[in-house]
Amino acid sequence: MKRPAPLVTALLLVTALSLRAQGPDNGELRFALLRDLVLPGEPLTAIIAGFPGPPPEGEFRAVLVAGGSRLAAAKFFSLDGEEGGLPCMAAVLAVPSTARPGPALVRIEAGSAAAGELALNIGERSFLTEEIPLDQANTDIRTKPDPRKTEEAALLWSILSRTGKTIYSMGPFVPPVSSTRRTSFFGDRRVFIYTDGSRDRSIHAGVDYGVPTGTAVRACADGMVVLAHSRIVTGNSVVLEHLPGVYSLYYHLDRMAVSEGQIVKSGEMLGNSGSTGLATGPHLHWEIRVSGENTDPDALVSHPVIDREAILGKIEL
Repeated sequence: MKRPAPLVTALLLVTALSLRAQGPDNGELRFALLRDLVLPGEPLTAIIAGFPGPPPEGEFRAVLVAGGSRLAAAKFFSLDGEEGGLPCMAAVLAVPSTARPGPALVRIEAGSAAAGELALNIGERSFLTEEIPLDQANTDIRTKPDPRKTEEAALLWSILSRTGKTIYSMGPFVPPVSSTRRTSFFGDRRVFIYTDGSRDRSIHAGVDYGVPTGTAVRACADGMVVLAHSRIVTGNSVVLEHLPGVYSLYYHLDRMAVSEGQIVKSGEMLGNSGSTGLATGPHLHWEIRVSGENTDPDALVSHPVIDREAILGKIEL
């Protein structure tokens, strides 16, 4: 399989667009984006500064809008104490891999009111297409109704869609295995071929490393284990929370070495790779979710999720 072309984008050094609005107690709030050009699948950070006191928890949201549709949304969380006591908030969104190229905006909402808008552009990006024939066992996993499968999906979504308050790591992330051999890439447009000849389409949410069963799988960053469970579709699965709304997922493990509630450090062993769940062979599926949206892991390996120096630079504009 041919490797996709490298991402072509302006990262974190682009001049941010900013605007000002009246904040609480007639204070002046400053809004900014760390980037004004993003590609489908990439993360996007919005910041608010200028609070006269501690930032209000849970009041502000960032909403990505393009073509009149809301593509993604994220709650702002406080960075107070992470930036030398500066009253500042951040929201991390991700541009869906299905987003069309063109102009877009991030709308800052305070409760039900719009506090401001920031313009940006979504770049053009192409993805690979792959066909995956399934045997009967894997066909059944995808097609047969199962109450347990439904419950597992609901539990996972309840975890990935929540925004906590704790910052365990701002990144950048590191790959979870030492191997660079990939059998599938982020955003691949997949066509599953069932045993009866019928077909079904899906979008690959992460990257697959083609590694032998038993390969050590390690945490991509500091975090807390919020799920360590055997699931029908993804097999032995581990999910880490890294900062509010940002999670990493590790699927099809042969063995798990951590438990829910455990705090782990970057590089700490989470388990061993395998082929449990819906798998056509031994591999590790590594996935990143940002405010519930599938996000290209390579984008978070290349740069911090939240860049402190960039934030301070934009706030001082």
